[in-house]
Amino acid sequence: MTQLRTAHTADLDAATLEAARALLDDALDDMTEEDWEHALGGVHALLHADGTLIGHAAVVQRRLVHGGRALRCGYVEGVAVRADHRGRGHGTALLGALERVIRGAYDLGALSAGDAAAGFCTGRGWQRWRGSSWTLSPTGIRRTPQEDGCLYVLPTAATPLDLDAALTCDWREGDVW
Repeated sequence: MTQLRTAHTADLDAATLEAARALLDDALDDMTEEDWEHALGGVHALLHADGTLIGHAAVVQRRLVHGGRALRCGYVEGVAVRADHRGRGHGTALLGALERVIRGAYDLGALSAGDAAAGFCTGRGWQRWRGSSWTLSPTGIRRTPQEDGCLYVLPTAATPLDLDAALTCDWREGDVW
């Protein structure tokens, strides 16, 4: 029996945060301390099976600049399902919980994903960003060409997007996107 819940980082106890970090370390080959930091401070979707954490995803607020506007973005981070529980719709459940938050609280959703996740994202209504990607670095606006083709957005009815235009994210240590 699985149970899905959402909670803000501030409402999670130390044991839950440790379990989430351990799950991400186990499931993702290149999880860094900065990646973990990026997943904190927002809403977490947590999936438990028989009391054990088997899935995690988070949405945090970021600012993206598009078409001369600073947009409030729900940025998805730290998505993982334990290997022995994959292929059962758990990723769909996790992302569905976050999409509800995004649609209710943000101008748009965004995430960075590799080719393996492209079909999953687009099948849920996420759209691949076709334009160039940039970041507002401490030294000025900087191009992030390595992210081109890897960014996906979840539009909301209130925010029109030109998927071929430039998209600029706020600065953070580690992977900026």
